[in-house]
Amino acid sequence: MTGHLVSRLITGLVLVPPMGILFSALTPSQGVWEHLVTLLGPLFVNTAWLVLGVGTGVLLLGVSLAGLVAYYSFPGRRFFEWGLMLPLALPAYVLAFVYVGLFDFSGAVPTYLRTTFGLQSFPTIRSLWGVVLVMTLAFYPYVYSLTRNAFTTEGARAMEAATTLGRTTINGFFSVSLPMAYPWIVGGLLLSLMETVTDFGTVSIFNYDTATTAIYKAWYSLFSLSAAAQIASFLMIIIFVVLLVTQRILPGHQPPAGHNESARRPIPLTGARAWFASAYCALVLSAGFFLPVIQLMVWAARVAPDDLDGRYLGFAWHSVLVASIAAIVTCTTAFLISVDGRKNPRTAGVTGSSLATLGYALPGPILAVGLFIPLAWVDRQIVSVTEYLFSWKVGPLLQGTFMGAVFIMVVAYLIRFMAVATGAIGNAMRRIPGSMEESARSLNTGSTHLWWNLYLPVLRGGLFTAATLVFVEVMKEMPLTLMTRPFGWETLAIRIFEMTSEGQWERAALPGIILVLTGLLPIALGIRHSDHARY
Repeated sequence: MTGHLVSRLITGLVLVPPMGILFSALTPSQGVWEHLVTLLGPLFVNTAWLVLGVGTGVLLLGVSLAGLVAYYSFPGRRFFEWGLMLPLALPAYVLAFVYVGLFDFSGAVPTYLRTTFGLQSFPTIRSLWGVVLVMTLAFYPYVYSLTRNAFTTEGARAMEAATTLGRTTINGFFSVSLPMAYPWIVGGLLLSLMETVTDFGTVSIFNYDTATTAIYKAWYSLFSLSAAAQIASFLMIIIFVVLLVTQRILPGHQPPAGHNESARRPIPLTGARAWFASAYCALVLSAGFFLPVIQLMVWAARVAPDDLDGRYLGFAWHSVLVASIAAIVTCTTAFLISVDGRKNPRTAGVTGSSLATLGYALPGPILAVGLFIPLAWVDRQIVSVTEYLFSWKVGPLLQGTFMGAVFIMVVAYLIRFMAVATGAIGNAMRRIPGSMEESARSLNTGSTHLWWNLYLPVLRGGLFTAATLVFVEVMKEMPLTLMTRPFGWETLAIRIFEMTSEGQWERAALPGIILVLTGLLPIALGIRHSDHARY
């Protein structure tokens, strides 16, 4: 009963932001519309070009790298197999300020080329191609990881069958393996594009205006929640249309949980082809991880003597505190929803758990705007009723107060990352045999005893994974924290935003290094899970 009630409450909570935004979109002020007409066209054109460029880039990198490590053997293959996932540890906005700091006109690379070789003209990195490059390097692992799993399972068996029928490896790859991996490729592409559309930090560093930056500017520069809501409504509708179209065109396949590499031996590459494969993987990994991390370490070591002080304990403490609270609340809620979905597989429980995960499709700025609209209305009603009944003069309870802002932050994180926690806990829940649960119930075991003695021991690994993933995601989250935090509440992500807004790339390196180290946690968990699934 508790899980069912929580599932219904979370479902209603997730629907609050989009409903608030859509309601605001239906009642716009004339002045807002006149201003937005001149903005929406260029904003969505910029967003469309960005989506097209990043989508093409992640497909080319992700699929080609997955095919190399899945089907061929070359020097360093075992390292690159998991090493190519490392760029996921770098938040895209961290990668962005490193590349801008290195390759901007006054950066280290152009300065060196001017002084050494006399070169004066360089393509500016603060452009569409610069944003596309950085986002491609940051998001290609989504396509790579899912596609590699597909190639090493169904694709490997299909390739073996194709080669026994006389097809070459290249021909079999394009005619058999690639079509079979289509669902997983599109799944990885969708994740990459969702991250692209919802990104705020990267595009703001490049001064590349998109719909998400416009939402922030409308709120904080124009001081117009209505204008922010109008832009958010257009972006939200586009996102939901893309999700619906994707669900219709994708077949009902699920990514494999693991793979058995004994299905097909990799084809050994020799000579120049082997070294070309190694160089290609090394180039992508160096550009997406090693180069940025080394540069961050150099910058951090340079500014640490003057910049590293007690403030960073505050930044780190705020980040860890809010991430821990969000992880505990989100994972507890996801656990109750997963139990409800198991108890009611053919009723509204499954529908509730599915709807409760839709918050991940809402960008941080949209979610923040969508929460503030109804909360502002609730605050006004509380003030009006209190003044009418008691003649008390009270201020807003949720907005403008520290505890109210913290509450809004945690609720926003709960909605945003419920899908992450539900996925990890739900997968662990499915490993509990139905016969075990039936046996426990036949012994008149109560629900509380069943939770503590069956669910929690079996789900311990899934709960830990879910908590780690949510913790890391909240630590890295920038726009949602920026728009919902209490006044003066600075986290590591906020520190990076403030320093990069002023062009102080070196001072942004210290919090950047900490976030990179934190981001390695889910990578380590994924590698460990992959190793266990292999044997």
